[in-house]
Amino acid sequence: MKKTALIIIDMQNDFVLQNAPQCIVGAEAIVPNIQKVLTFFRSKNLPIFHVYREYREDGSDIEKTRLDDFLTQQKYCVPHTKGCEIIDALTPIEGEYKIVKNRFSGFMQTELDFILRRLDIEKIVVCGIQYPNCIRATIFDGVALGYEVTLITDATEAQTEEIATANIVDIANIGVECITTKLFMNKKEKL
Repeated sequence: MKKTALIIIDMQNDFVLQNAPQCIVGAEAIVPNIQKVLTFFRSKNLPIFHVYREYREDGSDIEKTRLDDFLTQQKYCVPHTKGCEIIDALTPIEGEYKIVKNRFSGFMQTELDFILRRLDIEKIVVCGIQYPNCIRATIFDGVALGYEVTLITDATEAQTEEIATANIVDIANIGVECITTKLFMNKKEKL
């Protein structure tokens, strides 16, 4: 049986809450499904990783494509702000890993791969926001690094249904298992 970990991406106030600076439409709607998966992983004492963004207030570590907007509009994911925090409904508990990233992929220039390998993890289950950026980049890097990847499709969101659907097709085409929360919960005994 392959050792499995859950990776929850960018479920922060600045992305999830209505009227937040970078609110992803529909982000709040996926929270109950993420909670179901999170509760399952907690009940089995399986590793859980909360991967989230932080940007310095001066923008010196943000992606170049976002820098102008970050500096001229409302800043987001600035450490020690309420917006940077993981939403209350998914607050990490003791023993869960928090991985800070400042690029799309949860693997790029973070300790995620190192810790997963130290824990002998072979399979990752991914959910969160949003499909075309952080979800996609993390999944593609996970596959490239040799992990077996499962995407929980209804515990992940994008700005539109069309964007989500297009990304699910692309992600499935690289060999990633793309399933709903219900299907995941029905096969969870295999973890």
